[in-house]
Amino acid sequence: MELIKYILKLFGLLSEGLGYTLALFFITIIASMPLGLLLTFCRNSKFKPLRYATSTYVWVMRGSPLMLQLYFFYYGLAFIPIIKEFLTLDRFPAACIAFALNYAAYFCEIFRGGMLAIDKGQHEAAKVLGFSKWKTLTKIIIPQMIRVTLPSISNECITLVKDTALSPPSVLPRSSTLPRHPLTVTLTQPLISLPPSSIC
Repeated sequence: MELIKYILKLFGLLSEGLGYTLALFFITIIASMPLGLLLTFCRNSKFKPLRYATSTYVWVMRGSPLMLQLYFFYYGLAFIPIIKEFLTLDRFPAACIAFALNYAAYFCEIFRGGMLAIDKGQHEAAKVLGFSKWKTLTKIIIPQMIRVTLPSISNECITLVKDTALSPPSVLPRSSTLPRHPLTVTLTQPLISLPPSSIC
């Protein structure tokens, strides 16, 4: 009976963690993909300061560990003199922001690669047909980009599900304090104890 209570308690904690994982996953996808597309346009901009700033952002977010970014947004902001008075984040919002900003940098590179894969003849054909830049982008470039980048986007979504395991230290502090049941110790012991003489 005690084992059943322990299992039910364990499943309760796991279901709570599953809720956080799904919420973190969907919030990150909804926020990072549009932001990544916007960063793609900024990185392809002819305005050099904007292009260099975006390249630096992508380089920093992709080059630094996600765990470090999680701890920065939750713990590090409190040490910045001006920001700490206006921006002090709880665990879950800090994790959402860190994941969204991190994955936006990855989606930026995925989308940029997809746009570079589109033949220049597509732009020339749209120009001959009298399409505006906005119509060319929304009707021709972006649909083809999505088709090209769909495998990479799917791969990033799978990686995101696994990366949510990094969030418990900042989102679910109780996950590391789960008590061990006494039965878990006894199950590791051998079921049959053989005398030393029987081994030979």
